Amino acid sequence: MSTENTFANLVTSTRQVHEVTAGWAKTAINQSLTARNWAIGCYIVEYEQKGNDRAQYGAKLLEKLAGKLAIKGLDRSMLNLCRLFYLRYTNLGEAVAQRLQKIGNIKIPLLKSSQSEICDSVNHKLATEPEMLLSHLSFTHIREIMPIEDDFERFFYETECIKCGWSVRELRRQISTNLYLRACASKKPELLLQPGSGALTVKEPFALEFLGLEARDAISESDLENSLINHLEEFLLELGKGFCFEARQKRLVIDDNYYFPDLVFYNRLLHCNVIIELKNDEFRHEYLGQLNAYVAYYKENEMTAGDNPPIGILLCTKKGPKMVEYALSGMDNQLFVSTYMLQLPNKTILEKFLLDEIEEMNK
Repeated sequence: MSTENTFANLVTSTRQVHEVTAGWAKTAINQSLTARNWAIGCYIVEYEQKGNDRAQYGAKLLEKLAGKLAIKGLDRSMLNLCRLFYLRYTNLGEAVAQRLQKIGNIKIPLLKSSQSEICDSVNHKLATEPEMLLSHLSFTHIREIMPIEDDFERFFYETECIKCGWSVRELRRQISTNLYLRACASKKPELLLQPGSGALTVKEPFALEFLGLEARDAISESDLENSLINHLEEFLLELGKGFCFEARQKRLVIDDNYYFPDLVFYNRLLHCNVIIELKNDEFRHEYLGQLNAYVAYYKENEMTAGDNPPIGILLCTKKGPKMVEYALSGMDNQLFVSTYMLQLPNKTILEKFLLDEIEEMNK
């Protein structure tokens, strides 16, 4: 790669690393894809920092780069993922550089931040070894973990995914159902984190101490949801501002079948019912359809003189703004989608558990 930081050289470098890695042996296709994406992210960040002509591209850089490359799969969204990959895993620099040097004599600019240094906020033992990450996790796995902001939480999912051999689907499920939160809140995380089938193995559920409930050893998904609902009731009641609690799991009869909205409130200031559905999972469009049906039911069967149309609120652990936008499109009822996050207890027990696991994996 030329040392001149121009857009033309950014295009050339990105195209070169794609062409070389695309020809790598099929048995190493996942590793080559991971190395390619990290290198592309490095090129982009370096250009953003030092590009001589970067001002004329600005916010449209990734869009223009994708258009100039015209390579299938390297659209604006993927280039943005490459950029995030580099920023999340700057310590992969030396490992990626060695791989690219071997397969195509490709050189990448190792910025100061891309040397194999570990963030000060993370114990050097609590970071996945670059070779381990590149060899055992596909980029599709890494893509699921990347959006997580907390360094330690990402390390947790990397470790468990490698140890248990999770598929991408299983990894996504574990993230969306708060495995990290439940492991942090467990006195014995080993009861939750057992390799094999990837399914949870739970001895006995327990409720979180910070929710004012009795602690046991481990917590199941259903118990976490119940605890969150109980906590949410208290939170909204303490807020005031017109909220009056009406029902939890109120039974509705539709087409001779029973349905149960999680929480129903009446707000005196808005003069309407507020129906809340809490999901211990990431956003799915079918959840919104379910909530919309509840709101429509209340509009037709529960509204009285002076009431405004009911409002529906869906709370989930994670949401994609575009999917929410599309799912809400065309719906007449007032529906809102938001996420929730709980304050986590001390990580000490989980840190010790993961250190023991790493030692066992390295034997």
